Amino acid sequence: MSDSIVSLTRSLFTRLGLHHIVKQLQNPNTRKNIPLAWLFFPTMPALRFAFCATTASILAVIIAMWLELDDPAWAAMCVWIVAQGTRGESLSKSKWRLVGTLLGTIMGFTLVSAFYQQPWLFFPCLGIWMAICCTLAVLTRNFRSYALVLAGYTATIIAAPAIAHPDNIFFISMSRMTYIALGVVCESVISNLFYPNMASTARRNIRNRLRVILSDVSENMAGLISGDNEAFIRSRAIFEQLLAANNQIEFLENEMGPRAHEGEHARAALATISVILAHGLGMITRLRTIQTDQPLFRKTVSIVSDFLTTLRARLHADTPVHELLHDLRLARAECRQQIVNILTQEMNTLPNPTTNADALLDSRILHNSLNEILGELEHALREYDATQHASLKDRFRFRIQGHLDKKEAFYNGIRAFTTTIGGGLIYECTAWPQGLTFVTYATLVCGLFGTRENPVLVTWQFFIGALWAALVSFFLTFLALPTQPVYETFAATLAVPFIAGGLAMRNPSTAIQGVAFTLVLPAVLHPVNLGRTDEIVWFNSTSATVLGCGFATLCFSLVLPFSNVDERRYMRKIILKDLRNLALDNQTSSMQNWVTTNIDRLSRLLRHAGATPSATIEQYLQGAFASMTIGIDLIRLQLLLQRNQLPPEARKKLEIVMHRMSQFTGRYGRTARTTRIAMKTLRTMEASEFNITTRIELTRAITYLMLISSELDANAAFLNTSQPFKAL
Repeated sequence: MSDSIVSLTRSLFTRLGLHHIVKQLQNPNTRKNIPLAWLFFPTMPALRFAFCATTASILAVIIAMWLELDDPAWAAMCVWIVAQGTRGESLSKSKWRLVGTLLGTIMGFTLVSAFYQQPWLFFPCLGIWMAICCTLAVLTRNFRSYALVLAGYTATIIAAPAIAHPDNIFFISMSRMTYIALGVVCESVISNLFYPNMASTARRNIRNRLRVILSDVSENMAGLISGDNEAFIRSRAIFEQLLAANNQIEFLENEMGPRAHEGEHARAALATISVILAHGLGMITRLRTIQTDQPLFRKTVSIVSDFLTTLRARLHADTPVHELLHDLRLARAECRQQIVNILTQEMNTLPNPTTNADALLDSRILHNSLNEILGELEHALREYDATQHASLKDRFRFRIQGHLDKKEAFYNGIRAFTTTIGGGLIYECTAWPQGLTFVTYATLVCGLFGTRENPVLVTWQFFIGALWAALVSFFLTFLALPTQPVYETFAATLAVPFIAGGLAMRNPSTAIQGVAFTLVLPAVLHPVNLGRTDEIVWFNSTSATVLGCGFATLCFSLVLPFSNVDERRYMRKIILKDLRNLALDNQTSSMQNWVTTNIDRLSRLLRHAGATPSATIEQYLQGAFASMTIGIDLIRLQLLLQRNQLPPEARKKLEIVMHRMSQFTGRYGRTARTTRIAMKTLRTMEASEFNITTRIELTRAITYLMLISSELDANAAFLNTSQPFKAL
């Protein structure tokens, strides 16, 4: 249906001679210069979302009024809460909303039953429940986090109206559950009409996302191995792409229906691509550290770069993956052949190595690094292919980790507890008739945005959106709705502000205000079957709703407010702590988990940096990149030691380095010196080693130690945990 509407609209604009204007408006750069372009010249996806959500919300309100439910506004609010930009997001949020609502209903029922005559026990216990839910929400992902915060504020929504009438707690609980179920069903039914062929579309979206990311990483990698410093800057944007794509995989899985594990393979591909990019950053350090002006290496780089730069066109031309893998193996074979040739040349000079032995070793190090990068790319291409040919018999599973900020989770719990207790205190001290509405919306906003890293900014935007909803509701309540005698005109009246709110939700600069507008507007309209809302009721309820939103915003601003400086310092502390843990003998971490966790941390630093990061932010980012690179090589050294193919003396040197790293403080540069001594010893051993297998292992160890030593020296100030980092 949606495709036919879009086609009809385009045809109409073409007949009217407006297609050139439409084409210009589709250009993001042109749209930026047009005031309110998101409202008067919306994009088709935004218009489809707004129309779909508006239809579902009005349908939910009308059904609730037809069933003569006590508060139909909740049905519309539920629709706008679960409505998302993609069908997969809506399905996921609907599922977890039902789970969170059930938990919140049980807790609300329990609190009212236990403390209905003890307000000074009821509100502290409600605050503790909110704190627990909001704390755990920070430690989970996507809409599982939403389910936890929903369980928190649903207890308030259930308990607040029942605290004065505890005998009605069961009926109030069932009423709220009915509204939520009605809203979810209406949103699902309408969305299914506008999003046909979800499964095939989702598979196509997964392929397109992976294809774009693979292309970007390949081109960026070609720049990195060629020594292009600008490629390092471009890597940041790719890290953001990887994180966003990984978050979307779960939603695309929901759209695909019965799982054939395409999403698992997609996650594995993204994790491998992350490792490729991290290896590329390490390659820059190697190119700066060792001799690269070598004809053999330049030849190999040319072959590899040709493959990487042509990969985008071949992927978009749907070249069979087996052909890409064939060409990739040829490039890897070139790397390995050069390593063998150099090794043969070196072995022929034993036991009296030539004067250019160091240059030959450097060449082998670079070729070995290229070979490892291409090996990861081969794995990524295999996983990319598996997303297109997955089978229901596939049992593949893959999960990656992200950054779990326990400090942020604790702060979030404190804010939630303070907001709930503060709202309850105001209600008890003032005996405000609408005080429970005030508490309800304060906890609602606290739950919705408590999991954000910087909730102050978004809650202020939400408060502004609530003010807009109050202003619009005044005109609707007293001028428009009283004159609507039938459902048809009632729906037409509500459609205009709801569509505007839906369009605002799809515009990045007004998204939070749009969310607030669409959530608060039904609550302050109070649609009922008979009669109208009088001025006193409207003023009291609207002021309680808006002030509740403002109170939550005030609490976020005053209670443990977010600080960019504190966030950076804490992130540095956690990164360096994890770096020490990697070197422990009893802990072998997954390289993919290490990389993806640090990408999450880097993306946080970038989000807080703004459009133009300061010099301080740049140095923090450089230090975080260096820490991630050191961690990768520590994991490689752990795996090297586990293979147990090194001579005892070399193994002992590596164990000393690992022990020093496990107690690393960065003070006095002792770890860097220990690493350089170990590298010098291994170079001497490698130059006189006759066993080829052992020599290759020694070369790998030297490669990893070289990068660790270089990064420790270049980022000594950031890695020195004995004193605060002061950017130069």
